[in-house]
Amino acid sequence: MSAVATGSHPTAPMMRWGALAGGVLFGVLFMLGGLPLLLQGLVATLALVSILARPLRGLLAFCVVAPFIPWTTVTLGIRMTLSEALLALTWAGVAWQWLMGRLPALALGPTERRVGWLVLWSVVPLMAGQFMVHSAEGNGPVNWVRWLLNLSTIFLVPLLTPLPEQRRRMMDCLVIGFAAMLALSLFYFIRTPDARVMIPVLASLKYAHPEAIQDIFSANYTRMASPWVHPNSTGGALLLGVPLAFFYGVTQTGWRRALCMAVTLAGTAGIVFSGSRGALLCLAALVVWLAWRRAPGAGRTLLIGGVLAGVMLVAYPPAQERLLSLFQGSKDASTSVRFDEYRNFHRAIERYPLGLGFKVDPPPPGTDLFGISNLWLNYMYKLGTPAMLIFIAITVAWWREVRGLGNLARMNADNALRVGSVGAMLAALLTGFIDHYFSFTQVLVALFWLTMAISLQQSRPAPAPRSTSP
Repeated sequence: MSAVATGSHPTAPMMRWGALAGGVLFGVLFMLGGLPLLLQGLVATLALVSILARPLRGLLAFCVVAPFIPWTTVTLGIRMTLSEALLALTWAGVAWQWLMGRLPALALGPTERRVGWLVLWSVVPLMAGQFMVHSAEGNGPVNWVRWLLNLSTIFLVPLLTPLPEQRRRMMDCLVIGFAAMLALSLFYFIRTPDARVMIPVLASLKYAHPEAIQDIFSANYTRMASPWVHPNSTGGALLLGVPLAFFYGVTQTGWRRALCMAVTLAGTAGIVFSGSRGALLCLAALVVWLAWRRAPGAGRTLLIGGVLAGVMLVAYPPAQERLLSLFQGSKDASTSVRFDEYRNFHRAIERYPLGLGFKVDPPPPGTDLFGISNLWLNYMYKLGTPAMLIFIAITVAWWREVRGLGNLARMNADNALRVGSVGAMLAALLTGFIDHYFSFTQVLVALFWLTMAISLQQSRPAPAPRSTSP
């Protein structure tokens, strides 16, 4: 007799066993850690089930958390950031949906295929670094997996947001995340312009390496503190967030437009207050390029931004010092270190011809080597010359797909986000000549590849609607 005839359902035994296992699990958690651990386990289980059912929820949660509290850590067998944990859960949901036949196969474009080559090659420096780097105790395989999770956003965007409405939800979450980060940072900066007041806040958010946070904020205490810790990382994150928010907002109405404009203004102020010279100059170069292409409002933005930046520079002496240091050459400490890095770079390549790998970040401790403040050369330092060449190939393939921006004087809902994401990527690549944080800095790298994926999706024709089986 069939299950229908007997009134039972084929999945009923599975549901009963699942309920029994859940009850046992929560009972054990309550006995071991009391109510707090039970609540944590319940929240984690609900999040897991929700993301397994709809992986897009994991990507949306990442878009809120990553800009806001990028380096809050959790322990899931290994210690990782909450942002990376959300990406891991999202991929678990993608794998489950693939098994259930509810997601199509991932269609790889020219850019994504080259990213696949980079992933394959990274196995070589991973293995080489395990044997060649003896002065550190880092866990290379774990760091490699975490890097892959950050890199994977370029694949998640086309897979989970093929439709404009889904990308709109993703952009809403990104803007909300940047707004929360700026609200927290500017609140503490306006209240007390001392970066060290952020230390207990980040400690409560379970940031790792408190001694490093203490050193960074103490050395740069006049520069605005943020959840991105280092002022240059703050500038890098805002360099992506400001163009995305502005061009997404110009075609929106209501609260979306208001929030995007607030993020644009506050983000620009944040770049000035953080003292990130590279981010400020590259943002200015982006606005000049947009004005040259006659994008609507770019010239007015350039004028207003110049006036506001001038006022903030006059009213905030530390920003004056940071900007004037650009013209001091070797007298400036950070500029002098950059010159030393380039002079000694060949020594690092001779010692690690296949790259340093993932065990440690440049420069390796216990050696007299320097790091390198260059996006492309850092790929060579970390993963060898082939990785740098592959990254160049990725950049070329990306530009070939997105360069046809058309007439920027006619801005509408179809091309605004495309212009914003391409502009953000161009500004990020421009900073690569003077800094390296878009190469292997955790979570910031994920936002970099996420922005690249958005620009690719906005530049490609919309996919044909899939037919649903009965």
